[in-house]
Order: sequence, then C-alpha cells, then structure tokens
Amino acid sequence: MQKSHAKTCFALQVNVGRGASSVGCFAFLFLCISGLTNAQEPTNQGEEKTTSSVHLGEKSGAPSVRQLGDWKLTFAEVPLPSSSPPAQFNPDPGTPNEPESIEPPSLFPPVIPPLPKYGEGALPRSLELPRKGVREVVPGRRKLEYENYPEAEQNQGLLPNSQAVPNRWFVGFGRWKRYADPSTETPYQSGALKLWHPYLQSTLKGDAPIIGQDIFLNLTLSDFFQFEARRLPTPSGVSSARPNSSEFFGRSEQFSLSNDFSIGVDLFKGETAFKPVEWAFRFLGVYNNNYTDVQETNVLNPDPRLRNTARYKDFFALQEAFAEIHLRDLSNNYDFISSRFGIQPFVSDFRGFIFNDSNLGARIFGNYDNNRWQYNLAVFDMLEKDTYSDLNTFDSRDQQVVIANVFRQDFFAKGYTAELSFHANFDGASRHYDKNGFIVRPAPIGKVQDHSVQSYYLGWTGDGHIGWLNITHAFYQVFGEDSLNGIAGKRVSINAQMAALELSVDKDWLRHKISIFYASGDSKPKDDEATGFDTIFDRPFFIGGPFSFYVHQGFNLAGTAVNFKQRDSLVPDFRTSKAEGQSNFVNPGAFIVGYGLDADVLPKLKAFMNVNYIWTIDTAVTRQVLFTNHASNDIGLDCSLGLQWRPLLTDNVIVSAGVGFLVPAEGYKEIYRANTRPVPGFHNPSAGAVDDFLYSGLLTVTLTY
Repeated sequence: MQKSHAKTCFALQVNVGRGASSVGCFAFLFLCISGLTNAQEPTNQGEEKTTSSVHLGEKSGAPSVRQLGDWKLTFAEVPLPSSSPPAQFNPDPGTPNEPESIEPPSLFPPVIPPLPKYGEGALPRSLELPRKGVREVVPGRRKLEYENYPEAEQNQGLLPNSQAVPNRWFVGFGRWKRYADPSTETPYQSGALKLWHPYLQSTLKGDAPIIGQDIFLNLTLSDFFQFEARRLPTPSGVSSARPNSSEFFGRSEQFSLSNDFSIGVDLFKGETAFKPVEWAFRFLGVYNNNYTDVQETNVLNPDPRLRNTARYKDFFALQEAFAEIHLRDLSNNYDFISSRFGIQPFVSDFRGFIFNDSNLGARIFGNYDNNRWQYNLAVFDMLEKDTYSDLNTFDSRDQQVVIANVFRQDFFAKGYTAELSFHANFDGASRHYDKNGFIVRPAPIGKVQDHSVQSYYLGWTGDGHIGWLNITHAFYQVFGEDSLNGIAGKRVSINAQMAALELSVDKDWLRHKISIFYASGDSKPKDDEATGFDTIFDRPFFIGGPFSFYVHQGFNLAGTAVNFKQRDSLVPDFRTSKAEGQSNFVNPGAFIVGYGLDADVLPKLKAFMNVNYIWTIDTAVTRQVLFTNHASNDIGLDCSLGLQWRPLLTDNVIVSAGVGFLVPAEGYKEIYRANTRPVPGFHNPSAGAVDDFLYSGLLTVTLTY
C-alpha cells in the first residue's frame, strides 16, 4: 500500500544571549522537507528506507524547544499549500488563487437605515392608485415669449472679458481648420453674412432676420424649361395642310417648347426650426413662353382659312399669393392649428388622384398628438385657366370645391400612414370658350346645353410600408348628379368608383413595383345613372407619371370636339378640357396593370422604367359616341423610360429626360380608323391606316436659385 507524501515546513527560532554583552537576535529559518514523517516506505527491491524525522510536541503541530549550549532552538510545523488542483478555475495557472480581501468595517456606520431598492418597498396609501379626490390633471400650457434684457443692451451685467451681441444671428463661427491643407473640407465657414448666396449664409434666403430677431425674407428664383416631341392622333379637319389627304386623320407629329420663369417671395415671422411660423406671406409670379408646331390645320385654330400650324404665346400669372396665420398651439410639443387665405397649392391625397392644383381658397390645417394626426379643411373658389400654359387667370369661374381630410401616422403598422378624405365639387352651369375659339363648356357632344355638376367623393388612401413591403393604395366612391349630361341627353345621378394599388420592394439600389388602376365605366350610357369615374383636377404620379405616353399625353376622340383622355391624367373621361371643361361621368372607364423599376444608378442619377397595359372597362359609350358597332376594350401597351440627373447633388440643377411609347391594340385602332370594317359587296374605301406606335419624348431642365 502506497502512502501519500506530505510536504512540511519547519520554522526554527534561535535565541542567542551571553551576559550583558549578549545581543538578542531572532532569525527565522524555513526548511522545506519533503518526505514521510514518522513513517517508512519500502523500495522497489523490497528493502525499507528509513527517513529521519523531527519530533515535535505530543500534540501535532505543537512547538518543540531544544537547548544547545547558549543556543535555544524552537521548532514549529507550518503546513505548505497543497499541490492538488484548486477548487475554483484559475485563468492564470502560474498565479495562485488569492483569497478575497475582506473590507474592514466602517469606522462611522450609517445612522439612517438604507432605503429599500426601487420597486421593492411598499408605497404609502397616499401614492397608491387609484387616487381619491383627483378629477383631472391639466398641464399648464403657455406660450413662451422673448424676454427683454435692458441691462444687457446697455452693456451692463456682463461677465469679464465678454462683449454684448445685439443679435445672435450675426455671431460668426470661430476660425478652426480641421485639416492642415485649407483646400480640403472645412467644418465652419468664416466671414461676414452674405446678402445673397446659394450656399453660404445670406439674408435673402432666410438664414438671418431682416427685421428684428425673428422676421425673415426668402427669395427663390426658378426656371423650368421643357421640350416635348410627340406623335398624337390628329384629325385633318375641313382643309388639310397636306393636299390630297383622304384619310380622316392626318400627320400626327408635333413638338412644343415651354419655359416658366418664376420669382417666389416669402416673408414670415418665427423660427421654423423650433416651432411653426406666427404669420407668413408668399407670392409666386410665373412668366410663361410657349411655342407649338403641328402638321395639320384646325388644331391650333378652328378657322381653316388661317392655315396656322405654328403658334407662339406668352403669359404672366400670379400662381401663388396667400397669407398664413398661426392660430394657436395645441400642446407643448408645438402641435398647432393654422390658416391660409389666397391662391395656394393643395394636393388632396398622396398621389394627386382627385385634386392637385393651385387656386384661390381658404384653408385650415394643423396636427395633433406629436404630429401623429394631420388634418386639412379647404374651400376653393376656382379661377379660370389660361388655355396655352394652364396657369391661373384673374377671372373667376362658377365652380367651388370643398375638401376635408385627416391623416394618421403609424395607423396599424409603424411606417404606414392612412388618410380619410371628403371632396365636394359644385360646378355651375356656365358657357366658356377657350382662347383658340373652341367651346369647352358645355361639351359639344350629344345634347349641348348648359348644365351643372354636383359630385361628392369619399376616399380612403394609404402610403408607407408594412415591414419590408412598400404600399400605396386608394379607393374613392363618388355620388351626386349632373343636371344634363350631353351623352345621356338627360339628368343623371352619379355612382362610380376608383381604386389604385402599388406594391413595391426595395433591394439594394433597385425598387420593383407592381401597379393596378381601376376606374369604373358606364355600360348603359342612355339610362339615368352615370357609372363612369371622373376627377375634379387630377395630376397623378402613377405608372410612369410624366414619362408615360398614356399618362402624360391627352389626345382627341376620333375627330370629335372632346378628348379621349386629358393630359396628365389616368381616366378616359370624354371631356373637352381638364382645366376649362366639366367632369363627365358617362365614360368607358379604364383598367391598367403595370410593372415598374426605379433605380438609384448613381448618387446623382436615377432611372425609371414602366411597362403597362391599358383596357377600357366598357365600350358602350364609345359605340354610341362614334356611331359604330365595332369597338374593343384593349387600348394598347404603354412603355416608358426616364432619367433624372442632379449634377450638383442638390435640387439647384435638375435635368430630366424620358421617352414613352404606346403600341396600339385593336380597341385603339377601331377608334381612329376612318372606316373600321368595310362591308363586302359595296364599294367602300379600305380601312384607314393607323400609326403603328405613338411616342412622346420629354426633356426638362429645372434651375433653382
């Protein structure tokens, strides 16, 4: 049987003393002895190995004293640390585990017993819920005003080595260079405040007040240039500019130039970085120049004797002129309610499906609950539009529009905003000719007679994202009455619907979109119910926007005095003009399905691609207006590609270019043929040729200073 070895350390104390001259000294000698104490261990050969031992006191560990002459030896056994592995893990095996130090007791113990930790102690009865005798807790709300410091204005009460500054807006930045080379980025701009400058701080763009401490002036100069080339179905008219042109539709190539130069003036009181303005005035004057060149007469003027195929016009309009007044703050977070009066822009929903215009009106707007709610109530007394530029004139037309909407952010998912809206359109009975001499109210189709339209729209729209899915949707129900619809030839009640949906997914620098648009059509144009959907003044950005041929272009309905659809619109409504005509709810409707791709190609360059297919909902209205039994629903394939380039990475310079194509389908061809189906056995002319494709090329340049 093998016995365990033990390691023992002996301490030896030696006392030396000899008479008076002896010197007492103490020495400690540590002898580490490895062996067996009072034991013998056999060897491998069966022999016994005797080890010497030191006998201590009878009691294990008791000291032993030996006298050797003048030397007095004291032996004591001290155990060494065990060589067995430590009970706790030691990350550094070369360092022994040190015992934890024990903090010595405090000399001054706390007199007050420590309080219980938060949430562990019981609340007194006075703080428990529900509390008694409390009706309502109303926070004190007051408007913070500027304080006056007359002593500071007199340079009194200042700290040493300080200087009074009458206006904090003119305190410049200190001189500090971030890099040794001053040509690289510098975080602060030094120097005096500029009078005008597009990037540095200047007085004329609202960086510093012009009156007092909080009255600012902001001037904006902008120029919008547009070149457009297009091919549209164009009727030849009574006299053709091309001799021997027998086809009902003539040459369809057109191009136009347009330039809008505008000056915007904003004068307002308040620091908009912290709270809404207290009052504001805005004026926007626009000077338009436009030139149009066509291939056929009767397009620019109804008199064929003039043979006008080119036209130049200019026009000045006060496109915006309103005053804004801050009514009151609703919370300490600057939830507010304000009002505007005058000619002002307004878009009634996220994409401008029903109303998107700048016109004369009054509006109350604001927000609530930390901007989670936004609301608008607007009433417009519509102005007439200029025929050539679509800008406002100073002539009033007999039309009033009332709009109320409310928005809720994070409605049922974070990032999704919902809107409920109400529109009312009261378009009175009036007669109006445009500047070309064409009658636009009432529409010269069917029974021509002055009539009024009263329509009411109820809508639910939404925009935002639900998780990774981006969504934009809209649904509108319209009802009301038309006192005398020209196509129906009688008074009709209105009952129509519109729906739109766009789903998109972002993947890196690409956004894939799927779009669906539906506008109900009228299957019984002669009854007393109008079920075709029409808008008030729409300008939607949907399925391609201005780059799409179908969306951007308005074209004539087979030689009649009305258009198949209006410019910058989605609905084929058979009305004379969106700006000067009246809504018509007896129309074929539309159904559009499309795919789109938006690409952030470069930080300065964006690309937009869309492919759509268009159908009408019903052909009954088309057959009645064109007196034909042959009409199809499919209109054609619409494809577009657009680019937007910002060379300075800001909105000071924006260049946009795009092209859109419409490949006509059978329904389109049957509308624009002179003879759709020749009758066998009769000497009818052959079916007229229709353009194989229609195009629209667009180039715009926007300069803002």
